[in-house]
Amino acid sequence: MRHSFFLTLFIFFFAACSAPMLKPVAVTPSSKEVDYVQDVKPILDKRCVICHSCYNSPCQAKFSSFEGIDRGASKLEVYNATRLNAVDPTRLFIDAQTTQQWRAKGFFSLTQAKENNATHNDSIMMHLLYDKKMHPDIIGNYDPEHDKLSCPRNKEELAEYLDEKPNHGMPYGFPALQAAEYTTVAQWLAQGAKGPDAQEQKKLQTPSKAALREIRKWEDFFNAPDAKHQMMARYLYEHLYLAHIYFPTAKGEFYQLIRSYTPSPKKAAIIPTLRPFDDPKVEHFYYRFVKIHATIVHKTHMVFRFDDTALSRFNELFIQAQWREKPHRISYDVRTSANPFVAFKQIPTRSRYQFLLDNAHYIIMTFIRGPVCRGQMALNVIHDHFWVMFEDPDYDLAVTHPEFIDAQSYNLSLPIEKVDKALLKSFSDEYRERYEHYYTAKKELLHKLYAKGLPLSSIWSGSKAVDAPLLTVYRHFDSASVHKGILGEEPRTMWVIDYAQFERIYYTLVAGYDVFGNVSHQTNIRRYMDFLRIEGELNFLDYMPKERRFSMLKSWYINDNSVDGYKYKALKSLGNAFTYKTPYPKYEFIDALLQKHILKTTGIHFDDLNFKKPGTPAPIMPKAFKTTADYIKAARAITLPGSGFISYMTDRGANNIFLRIDMPDGTFITKNLIINRWHDNVNALFGEESRLNPKKDTMDIISQSIGS
Repeated sequence: MRHSFFLTLFIFFFAACSAPMLKPVAVTPSSKEVDYVQDVKPILDKRCVICHSCYNSPCQAKFSSFEGIDRGASKLEVYNATRLNAVDPTRLFIDAQTTQQWRAKGFFSLTQAKENNATHNDSIMMHLLYDKKMHPDIIGNYDPEHDKLSCPRNKEELAEYLDEKPNHGMPYGFPALQAAEYTTVAQWLAQGAKGPDAQEQKKLQTPSKAALREIRKWEDFFNAPDAKHQMMARYLYEHLYLAHIYFPTAKGEFYQLIRSYTPSPKKAAIIPTLRPFDDPKVEHFYYRFVKIHATIVHKTHMVFRFDDTALSRFNELFIQAQWREKPHRISYDVRTSANPFVAFKQIPTRSRYQFLLDNAHYIIMTFIRGPVCRGQMALNVIHDHFWVMFEDPDYDLAVTHPEFIDAQSYNLSLPIEKVDKALLKSFSDEYRERYEHYYTAKKELLHKLYAKGLPLSSIWSGSKAVDAPLLTVYRHFDSASVHKGILGEEPRTMWVIDYAQFERIYYTLVAGYDVFGNVSHQTNIRRYMDFLRIEGELNFLDYMPKERRFSMLKSWYINDNSVDGYKYKALKSLGNAFTYKTPYPKYEFIDALLQKHILKTTGIHFDDLNFKKPGTPAPIMPKAFKTTADYIKAARAITLPGSGFISYMTDRGANNIFLRIDMPDGTFITKNLIINRWHDNVNALFGEESRLNPKKDTMDIISQSIGS
């Protein structure tokens, strides 16, 4: 009897602590069938896709296509820099093709319900929408960049979640769906959450006639059987596999270049390798273009134009050029394929580098943006704001002395071979030592060739109006953006990128980066990117006054003695071919490039609003606002380091503020307020908060749309 008493008390106690069970949600019935494409998708695109469209969307729930909705959600955390073992990739459209395959990978439905009829629905999605409807107030802190979201897989877990986190229904941290939107989605769920019918699905996935003509032409080009075309196609695919390709004759359509088991006209069957240079493990495969039918989102919309001009350029660079060796196919052995300097040795270096320069904005964009939503560890390797320029091919050692790169191919190997439990390698100096050997040899050869210094002409000027010889990179905490030209105030740091560095950045951070990898892989990538960042900065310092190079480097690495080892490299090397006349060498150098060297038709110039010539007085807030000049002066005043406005924004975790100004005539103006957070240095994986100095934060006011 006594045991029964305590058992009853035990059950009563835990029952009292558990969350109340969720009852099926009442739905207003509809005699009309709700159509996914016409009725539901526009609502999801408007209210849900903004958060649910990346690899690591909350709970991996992707609402940008019906395939993503049908796949459902997962408890697997994609971006996890501490896991000991890599996990199987879960890329939509690639790693599984059917609902059953996704269920086998641990995904569970958000739309299907155990109790469902025309008047009630019991799905997870319905309960989350209903909770927001009943509790619309946004209470407490909502911080999607930091919050670790729960991923309830059934009603019981969902009840606990909503009990522990009131006012956390969906859309998370945003207003509830409007009444009509809510009714439409609820009725769709109650009717079984059906997707497009066969005819609608075919329309979504089938290229237009105009696109088909282009696809046939380009697939013939990529799949030509000779070794020269095959190695060119391999190189281009490895650099364009993330691109949203468009054909000017097929307006509004975008395509992805894939490797397929099947040739045209059969349905494309993607080869699901983890990385674009991995072995396809079939003797014959085919490059195919597949239509992107998911909702286009800015974060992954990296556009590449395929037209007759591009075809002619590829022919000029790769087919008509004289190759270094007789063209031949090479294996996909990982030690070869993971090192582009070995894999593509036979292709002229000038051709490879010119391809990267022709498409510099796109290539840089692939590792600044990309499909990962939140990537603080990947991005705390760069400063919040810097400008990028490129070595001219006529001065680039890989082009002028290809035998030097051949001899250094081992030292140029990258930490992107697949690893699993090699944890000790995470903290080894294997790749640092190789990098040091290469960089020392590079500086010695540069000194031998250009002891008196590199001239302005050694910076690539661009050759046509669409080129981007100067780029601006902004970091927005755990996302980033890249823009043609030089935006904002003068940044603390600048990079000069040469071919070997360009290729290593791309293969390390894009082609070879595995977001599903383990701590060893991700730590090695992060450490190696430190070397590449410093190399770009040192390349820039080669143009600065010799006596100031090391002090400038130290000002970028405050409280970091590890860069003392670069003192020799920063000082011993080149003289100055450019004569400086002021105490502001960065400004003088960039100004000289703009005035005398960079192609004028690129339209690149200093930022009219944000850039202030060094040595001019700081702007003061005007006492009255009577003219446009007064407003511009006020805008400049609030962007100064330590201003109260910047502190107000950073205290609330803001990094990128979208501003809309409604005008009296009914029109509106949009601006972006970009916070540039001061870092004493960015040379460590952890403890970023301790290296911030809010008193030195600045802000740029940008007219174009920035950030994803």
